[in-house]
Amino acid sequence: MNMNLSYNIASRALRPVKATFLLLSFLLLTACGSEKLAYRDLPVDQLYIEAQKFIDRGEYRIAAVAFDEVERQHPYSVWARRAQLMSAYSFYMANEYEGAILAADRFLQLHPANKNAPYARYLLALCYYEQIADVRRDQNNTEEALRLFQQVVRLHPDTDYAKDARVKIELTLDHLAGKEMEIGRFYQTTGELFAAIGRFNNVIQKYEMSSHTPEALLRITEAYLALGIVSEARKSAAVLALNFPESEWNRYSEELLREHGS
Repeated sequence: MNMNLSYNIASRALRPVKATFLLLSFLLLTACGSEKLAYRDLPVDQLYIEAQKFIDRGEYRIAAVAFDEVERQHPYSVWARRAQLMSAYSFYMANEYEGAILAADRFLQLHPANKNAPYARYLLALCYYEQIADVRRDQNNTEEALRLFQQVVRLHPDTDYAKDARVKIELTLDHLAGKEMEIGRFYQTTGELFAAIGRFNNVIQKYEMSSHTPEALLRITEAYLALGIVSEARKSAAVLALNFPESEWNRYSEELLREHGS
């Protein structure tokens, strides 16, 4: 989703500022296969523009370092605030999520009420969202992405960032439901049926709007039938039939009940 990031910050008309000329600007040099940065003396606005040029060329990792230098040299200037967020954006575009998280979080700590704070929070959430792992792996990034997207919606409900965050919240919840299903299926195959039922119930109670809810109801029906608790199996099957009558999971449930004479 294009939120016009480097955008309003970097493309904004640059106002002349008073600054000393003993300033650092970065140029990308290549020597022996490694990237090095040489220095030039430039006023602070030009230093910022040079950092922006790295973004324009797609050299995001170097841009991040260059924007960090703007802040280091002029920590109390208006350029420092812009550079902090541009550094976070550059790290993100370079897929260096740890650097992006540190930069965005620092920006929010220093400028929580800044007009660009909604974007910083959204970018922070994206960094975790794009690191979401397969449901077979730990879901810490998923949970953190969910928390941060919910924060964007709560604090900035009328922004485009909140609009996209709401979509990603649904996808994140569905992913967490998928993790519960994965664990539940594992317990089911190892014969730990009550543990399996607990996981499937988590899906129904915590993630009822997820795509996994019909299967969870079917798996509960299976587990209770395997335990010989037919009355509970019927209850689960009835909920499945009522809410998802056309789903394949309901057809499987009906077949199971017929096989068990229920």
